[in-house]
Amino acid sequence: MSSAIPLLLAIGLGLAGWLVARSRAWKFKREAADGRLASLPNYHAWYAGLWIGVPVLLWGIIWNAISGNLILQHVLSNPAAQGIPAFGMRRDSILNEARNVASGLADRALAPEAQALVEPFREATMLYNGIGIAVALVLALIGAAWAFMRLKPQFGARTRVEKGVLTVLFVASLVAILTTFGIFLTLIFETYRFFEMVSPIDFLFGTHWAPDPMASGAPDGSRYGAIPLFWGTIFIGAIIAMIVAIPVGLMSAIYLTQYAPARLRSWIKPALEILAGVPTVVYGYFAALTIAPAIRDIAMSVGISNASSESALAAGLVMGVMIIPFVSSMADDSIAAVPQAMRDGSLAMGATTNETIRRVLIPAALPGIVAGIMLAVSRAIGETMIVVMAAGYAANLSGNPLEAMTTVTVQIVAMLTGEASLDHPATLSAFALGFVLFIITLILNVIALRVVKRFREAYE
Repeated sequence: MSSAIPLLLAIGLGLAGWLVARSRAWKFKREAADGRLASLPNYHAWYAGLWIGVPVLLWGIIWNAISGNLILQHVLSNPAAQGIPAFGMRRDSILNEARNVASGLADRALAPEAQALVEPFREATMLYNGIGIAVALVLALIGAAWAFMRLKPQFGARTRVEKGVLTVLFVASLVAILTTFGIFLTLIFETYRFFEMVSPIDFLFGTHWAPDPMASGAPDGSRYGAIPLFWGTIFIGAIIAMIVAIPVGLMSAIYLTQYAPARLRSWIKPALEILAGVPTVVYGYFAALTIAPAIRDIAMSVGISNASSESALAAGLVMGVMIIPFVSSMADDSIAAVPQAMRDGSLAMGATTNETIRRVLIPAALPGIVAGIMLAVSRAIGETMIVVMAAGYAANLSGNPLEAMTTVTVQIVAMLTGEASLDHPATLSAFALGFVLFIITLILNVIALRVVKRFREAYE
């Protein structure tokens, strides 16, 4: 069943219930002796609409999650599916072809086995879509019956609706926590599987990274040393990029809040924030076609003969430009939020504007500035496209910014987009890399929170 069908059913049936319940509530109000209800008619309408629409929507989400497997099992039980392979890429290709033709995404299947499964797929899809819609209608009728039996002139619909909204808000607030917890559990499980094949010592302290996704047999732990990847991530994203982003972003925030006229600020600030909306692939092309060749030519002009067109410096510089708005916007908002009384008091004591900025405004706004810097670091560490296009895939452990380097995220993409099995150590190494990167980011956030807490206590 298409994901749009449950949503449309929930909206349509909920709207119908909303209109009927509202009409009935107005009827209660006209028939009441004093013309008053315990709750407004709109609350009666929302009570009925939620009881009808929410169960239908929840059922649609659940049914979409399980109906695909039910359709597949129904097709595999058909005699026409007996000739396809039991497992493997050939089997998946046949089933995908048949499914695409049955759903109208393709005109015909290339494989004869897939063409024979088109009609079973079509029949199974219609059957289970019909079941899903029928159950949704039954749930809507049950919800409508429950809601309309409770609608009375003295019914406290407002209290019930507000409790329902609070429940929805509570569930929404748990989404981020549950998502993070699920990601963490997945990383732990897959990382444990990887460390069963490769020693954690070899992985965390090895200096040679050259996994072979097509290799069979026992993996060679010496080929999974991740130190060059961690160094490349820190060197490009947390050193070179921050050397660009922090001074430029902070100084631009100071100028816009303390020196720039209001008319000039209204133009510069939006123009600066446009940098955050530029697609990373555009930055990647700019780094690969403009910055990297320019850096190579400059290096060769000063006598560096082995300068490469792929370098950590090119990727870091462009990445730093990309994350300037993260530092600038957070610093701008934090400096502007400092009470005017602190500025006036500093100036009244004889401090210059420069001294006020350095000794009063920056320390008072430091929690927000640190938060912006940490957000920028996280964004830089997670960047992939710029590194791929400007720094390459070479896992080099070097302090020379003119050499090609790679990062953790680039290698995660490389390991997960190949044709290797999910049980192969090369593929599982992507989860181990992600787990270590998760821990590093968590440590950085804890440090940032401690810095923010310290300065917030000093200025509150």
